[in-house]
Amino acid sequence: MKKIILFFVLSVAINLQAQQRPKLVVGIVVDQMKMEYLYRFSDDFTPNGFKRIMNNGYTFHNMHYNYVPTYTAPGHASIYTGTTPSTHGIVGNDWFNKEIGKDMYCTDDASVKTLGDGTDKEGAMSPKNLLTTTITDELRMATNFKGKVIGMSIKDRGAILPAGHFANWAFWYSKTGAFISSTFYGAALPDWVTQFNQEKKHMDYINKGWDLLKPLATYNESLPDDNPYEGKIDKTTGPVFPYDLSKIYKEKGGDVLRTTPFGNDLLADLAIRAIEKEALGKDDITDFLAVSFSSTDYIGHTFGPRSMELQDTYLRLDQTLANLLGYLDKTVGKDNYLLFLTADHAGAENPNYLKDNKYNVKNIPSKDIVDALRKYSTEAFGADLVLDYSNFNLFFNKTLLKEKGLELGKVKQGFKDFLMTQEQVKRVYTEEEILASSGDDYFLSFIAKGYDPKQNGDIVVLDKAGYMEYHATGTTHGTPNSYDTHVPLLFYGWQVPKGELHAKKYITQIAPTLSQLLKIPFSNGTESEVLETLLDK
Repeated sequence: MKKIILFFVLSVAINLQAQQRPKLVVGIVVDQMKMEYLYRFSDDFTPNGFKRIMNNGYTFHNMHYNYVPTYTAPGHASIYTGTTPSTHGIVGNDWFNKEIGKDMYCTDDASVKTLGDGTDKEGAMSPKNLLTTTITDELRMATNFKGKVIGMSIKDRGAILPAGHFANWAFWYSKTGAFISSTFYGAALPDWVTQFNQEKKHMDYINKGWDLLKPLATYNESLPDDNPYEGKIDKTTGPVFPYDLSKIYKEKGGDVLRTTPFGNDLLADLAIRAIEKEALGKDDITDFLAVSFSSTDYIGHTFGPRSMELQDTYLRLDQTLANLLGYLDKTVGKDNYLLFLTADHAGAENPNYLKDNKYNVKNIPSKDIVDALRKYSTEAFGADLVLDYSNFNLFFNKTLLKEKGLELGKVKQGFKDFLMTQEQVKRVYTEEEILASSGDDYFLSFIAKGYDPKQNGDIVVLDKAGYMEYHATGTTHGTPNSYDTHVPLLFYGWQVPKGELHAKKYITQIAPTLSQLLKIPFSNGTESEVLETLLDK
């Protein structure tokens, strides 16, 4: 009898513990999404996508990044670790690493091999360069590795970094049109992924082509089609609807899907297949699905934030989200999943568009900056001391500097003075100034939180607001200005109160908040600041 009572008590305790966590967490990152898009396109959204999440969940209207560079890889890493590049080590998408003296990519790993129909280089990826744990890592450990974690994206970095070090799987898109992975995660792709790839669903989207989802009059929030601030998908196709994707596919292969809304659709198809085949959310041990929609970034870079192409992409993504939510309702249950949606960075207005509207800014091609630096160096010091300039970081050739008998301090000051004469430059900081940052200088604090002294440059440059180190069409991101830092954050589902907040919050608060909601340890690099309004229930 005592054994029966003990068994009953333990069963009740286990069930109560299970109820303290959702069955499934779905983390959604929309690459290059500005908070403003939720306002600008609101009238044209359906009731069941973005609006459903906002009306029935919690909206943080004033969520920001608190470091630079505001790029994809640091953004995903910061969301999921709850800390900044100075701690988690992902200081760019790719960067010149002064400790090893060469360029590196955020998820490169030569020790692993491609799984699936992809090139050797596409699959030689893992999270080994990420120096701290993620919320997904902590969930795996907290469930004794019984809770599943799967990451997926069109981009490798958008899948790998959120999934963390202990993920069951991460999947990303290959130029072949298939989703691939690496031997870091297993010996062979799961059968269901192989089957998904064999169905060649990407060709269904390519053969359909890309035309406007809604009548032309709907797109009055955008500039006219084929405006001068747009780039092209390829060299021969102008930025005009409709797009014959089959024609472009013959020239570019599966890569063409990246710069269309259908990259998002294909990823959502894979997410639904993963939920089904991996039985995510089917038991009382919490699983985590990390989904990063990348096509928004490719389209933003190519066409810019005022293009019909971008607006059409968000109207289609709204419908994709509605379908995903509906599927989660049916398979996991409305009260059993916790979903959050945010972005890895936002994006700038095209500077030529601003200039044509009488704001005196412009784009500065990176090559022009490097050429000017090399010319100054040769004239001032008799040698080209520029080892690398990228991600706003300037690296000096220390070997050549020593051979020439030059003092590093004088060289830094000379370059600093020169850079301050350049039209686009607002401030210039040396490594010493960055490491001595007290936090009193608003922009220096951004740089310090994104700076790793083992990897970053001797000098970091801050451009004036509105200027852009990029080509003349489309847009980019990377600065500490609000147009690059201000992103949406929406929470929805399990134990999420309805509400909204306009006080300024930071992206690094997401992971520790999830830790508190799930009652698991914090990621090991986080400062543990939380979004209290989600916890005060």
